[in-house]
Amino acid sequence: MRGFSKATIAGNLVRDPEMRATSNGTNVTSLAVAVNRVYKVNGEQREEVSYIDCVAWGKLGEMFNQHLKKGDPILVSGRLNQRRWEDKETGKNRSAVEIVVDDFTFLGRGDAGAGGNSGSYAAAANNAPVAAASPAADVVPEDVPEDGEIDLSEVPF
Repeated sequence: MRGFSKATIAGNLVRDPEMRATSNGTNVTSLAVAVNRVYKVNGEQREEVSYIDCVAWGKLGEMFNQHLKKGDPILVSGRLNQRRWEDKETGKNRSAVEIVVDDFTFLGRGDAGAGGNSGSYAAAANNAPVAAASPAADVVPEDVPEDGEIDLSEVPF
């Protein structure tokens, strides 16, 4: 059976993106995203933070490096990848799981109306140039009542 791997996360960058070039000249950018989860235990609210490593190749990585900085909110989607290596100091086998980003959305810095970053982007499998999609506009249907109340019994599902 063929496997399937897809991960989508939303959070804030833990540090500025770090871009480097491979020996054959391909750019690769590493970043980490903090994802917060709030939950309750015995009525007490608690928060847990997970730090997810991500990697973006080619033009996609260049965009991260140019437009994002520590603290920026972002939504990333891609495949999970496990890297394995031998630690040169201890000789022990090591591994890490990361998201290889294939598309993302700048969620903006809270100042999108003043030129902040927002928009969706996707990368082709062959690292073709990245094309920007139009950010979704807020659309209000014409048939919404003036008081803003919608009768849910009219919803067909």
